[in-house]
Amino acid sequence: MTTLWERSRQLATQEILKTARRLFAEQGYADTTMAQIAEEAGVSQRTLFRYFGSKDDLLGDDPQRFGQVLAATVSEQTAEVGVWDALRAGLCAVLALQDSREEALARFRLLHDTASLRAGYLEKRLRMQQDLLPLVAARLGPGVRSSDLRARAVVATAFACFDAATMAWVDKGGEGDVIDLYDQCLAAVRG
Repeated sequence: MTTLWERSRQLATQEILKTARRLFAEQGYADTTMAQIAEEAGVSQRTLFRYFGSKDDLLGDDPQRFGQVLAATVSEQTAEVGVWDALRAGLCAVLALQDSREEALARFRLLHDTASLRAGYLEKRLRMQQDLLPLVAARLGPGVRSSDLRARAVVATAFACFDAATMAWVDKGGEGDVIDLYDQCLAAVRG
């Protein structure tokens, strides 16, 4: 059972995130300060920093959690599932973590339009890719190592196609389905 304190904390967190996203959309990420977010959300800066350690944390996504879900989903696929289908299942699982299409669109838009966020995302993405290498190598066959060029190429291609798909999805204003766009990108590459 959830306590009153926990429910209050969840509501405060949601309100702060909602306020931050609105300000990011209105003013831009770089021009929005933590002080503005705290004031608009009706909390002190100290409270804001207790809930969120940095402005990046206010994007509402957890790259570590995404990486864990991606790796776990790829790992859980049966041996008969090919590497591309296992990676697709993992990406579907990560997309399912999004609260709503609107919030996902806002996050992807911020990510693609803000250089500092994009740089941070690329760093986190490289760590996720590194974590996936042993899983992908195992699916490529016996004797294939994580350092194998094929494993690296497959992982990098999957992430590049996912990035292309999310950029296209943002450009279309959230029309369609990200995973359908991913499939189209992957089909183009695998040709």
